[in-house]
Amino acid sequence: MVIPSLKLQDLIEEIRGAKTQAQEREVIQKECAHIRASFRDGDPLHRHRQLAKLLYVHMLGYPAHFGQMECLKLIASPRFTDKRVGYLGAMLLLDERQDAHLLITNSIKNDLSQGMQAVQGLALCTLSTMGSAEMCRDLATEVEKLLLETSPYVRKKAVLTAVHMIRKVPELSDTFLPSCATLLHERHHGVLLSTVTLVMELCERSPAALKHFRKVVPQLVQILRTLVTTGYSTEHSISGVSDPFLQVQILRLLRILGRNHEESSESMNDLLAQVATNTDTSRNAGSAVLFETVLTIMDIRSAAGLRVLAVNILGRFLLNNDKNIRYVSLTSLLRLVQSDHSAVQRHRPTVVECLREPDASLSRRALELSLALVNSSNVRAMTQELQGFLESCPHDLRADCASGILLAAERFAPTKRWHIDTILRVLTMAGSHVRDDAVANLTQLIGGAQELHAYSVRRLYSALAQDISQQPLVQVAAWCIGEYGDLLLEGSCEETEPLQVEEEEVLALLERVLQSHMSLPATRGYALTALMKLSTRLRGDNNRIRQVVSIYGSCLDVELQQRAVEYNTLFRKYDHMRAAILEKMPLVERGVSQVDEEVKESKEVTRLLEAASVPTEPQASELLDLLGLLDSTSGDVQQHPPSDPSPEGTLIHLLDLPCAPSAPAPIPNLKVFEREGLQLILSFVRHPGTPALLLITVTATNTSEGDVTHFICQAAVPKSFQLQLQAPSGDTVPAQGGLPVTQLLRILNPNKAPLRLKLRLTYNHFGHWVQEIFEVNNLPEETWQ
Repeated sequence: MVIPSLKLQDLIEEIRGAKTQAQEREVIQKECAHIRASFRDGDPLHRHRQLAKLLYVHMLGYPAHFGQMECLKLIASPRFTDKRVGYLGAMLLLDERQDAHLLITNSIKNDLSQGMQAVQGLALCTLSTMGSAEMCRDLATEVEKLLLETSPYVRKKAVLTAVHMIRKVPELSDTFLPSCATLLHERHHGVLLSTVTLVMELCERSPAALKHFRKVVPQLVQILRTLVTTGYSTEHSISGVSDPFLQVQILRLLRILGRNHEESSESMNDLLAQVATNTDTSRNAGSAVLFETVLTIMDIRSAAGLRVLAVNILGRFLLNNDKNIRYVSLTSLLRLVQSDHSAVQRHRPTVVECLREPDASLSRRALELSLALVNSSNVRAMTQELQGFLESCPHDLRADCASGILLAAERFAPTKRWHIDTILRVLTMAGSHVRDDAVANLTQLIGGAQELHAYSVRRLYSALAQDISQQPLVQVAAWCIGEYGDLLLEGSCEETEPLQVEEEEVLALLERVLQSHMSLPATRGYALTALMKLSTRLRGDNNRIRQVVSIYGSCLDVELQQRAVEYNTLFRKYDHMRAAILEKMPLVERGVSQVDEEVKESKEVTRLLEAASVPTEPQASELLDLLGLLDSTSGDVQQHPPSDPSPEGTLIHLLDLPCAPSAPAPIPNLKVFEREGLQLILSFVRHPGTPALLLITVTATNTSEGDVTHFICQAAVPKSFQLQLQAPSGDTVPAQGGLPVTQLLRILNPNKAPLRLKLRLTYNHFGHWVQEIFEVNNLPEETWQ
């Protein structure tokens, strides 16, 4: 007996009534078999019902690909009930990855041309959902005609479809540009809102459209002013705010049009001030409008007073009870802290209060902003607040907080003693969460402050006696006790309370560190070395130190064992040299920072480029001058005319020195990338001292109307090469030919193999993320031969 097929409602009830997943699969498999049989029989009257059931099965996550061709048949049907289900199936089952989606192009074109609004709406919805680039190119003309349709329902859907087309095929911008000026006079809410969205897409993707629509800024200002003062339509008002969705979209469009444009920015200043002062923020709708106003003020070339007003609004947001609004405010202030530092500083107490928020995301954002607000004038107060937060902050924030305090102290420390005290407090509270270089930085700081040696060793000894669990603190304390243990025993430091320490107490504390299960191997190494150094600083007998050192000669840790064996040998065979070997460490010069290295390297590359581009003169006289053999009383370098080589012609041959080779010819630059005004140019320099080393300077320039932000350039070379990628000079390429971003690549090619380079660019341009991956195979031969 053939079981009849279920209706959609009955199918839903039976699936929901299944008690196990196996029962659910059984029901779906049986019904899918009925659906397949119905499709094979070609029943035109019930095809849309079968497809509706299949779409529900698809929504549950089961395969439904066999219904794709049935969607095409229903779309081609003249009945509206069939078209409705067919278009819905096309939106759910078809996408650009299936070739079948191209088969409905002709059906959509026919439906767009007929006069039924409901059918036109279905076709436009489908096209805007799954239309590929090929479909957009084929149907752009039909959509353009519908932009001026009399029905607002069709016009709105046509505009939204045009937005999808611009995103898929940016070169279609010119097709929809003329219609937008007419649509901006529209009174219908949906059409105007979608038109503003379309204009935003056009401006973000086409510099010509951006220039064109800057002429309509006064019209947009008038529309927004009408919304603020008299309202647009009561049915679109929310919580007393007139049409907040339209206000937000217009503000976003004004932000795009006013960016880097003085005249447009000036024409909207008064309106932005009016919106900022008159918007009610007691409800979310008003807060959303006010937040977009703040972003617009900060993004355009607005007046200084208006920017201060915007920062003050964000400060008021920090007092709001809504956590989302406070989070948005903290994020926005963090973006503004570099450009409007003094204005943001006024809200420092409120930001510090946000550190105590129980919400982890709020406290993390408040921590980032607090660290950004630290400067030389408030470093003491801010560090005290941050240290208070460090005592009670969540575990996942301790590392960021501790590292931030250390960096701020390093940059803005008023005195060395304050700097040392600050680091010690951080190590005491969160020593296990600090950066790896904290120990080296503190030992270097203490070593360079000779007047604070006695003070530091006493502070560290006291801290170590109280807690040996914080490994970085223990390591610094052990190093300091080993270096300045004699000052610890003197007890004559005026800056601390009197502290009487006996030699046995110091040795017992270091032995306790060595024996503790909490001590890391590196910490034990510090303690063992400190004991060894104390053998030359203490006046008593060294037998106890020798016994401890000899014990670790059989330690399982190889590094500690080797150190102990060497120290034992020093006691037994070279005791007469022990005092000289274990003298106090000399002051180590502070390492050059990464930024300084990059600046130095950049100058070196510039110098090499100049040397490569300037032709050199005969260098015999210069070499003589470098040897100091020219007898010239004046400061001028004496020029010698070239002469024929002879035994007595030049001193170079008498000294048997090789003639300096002439500078190599400059390697031509190579343009490797260009898109929407962004260009990437490679310049090359062969290092004269290392022929296998090639220095490549990547220069990114931007001639478009919008900044390129979050710019990242990554490179890869074959395994036979060695690549070192230096940090770029910035991550923002300014618009209209601003200061370029440069990055240095150091490539070592010992085999002189042909060079191939693979680049990956990631950046944000006109509000859209772009990622490009390409290979450079046409590098000049001079780069590797």
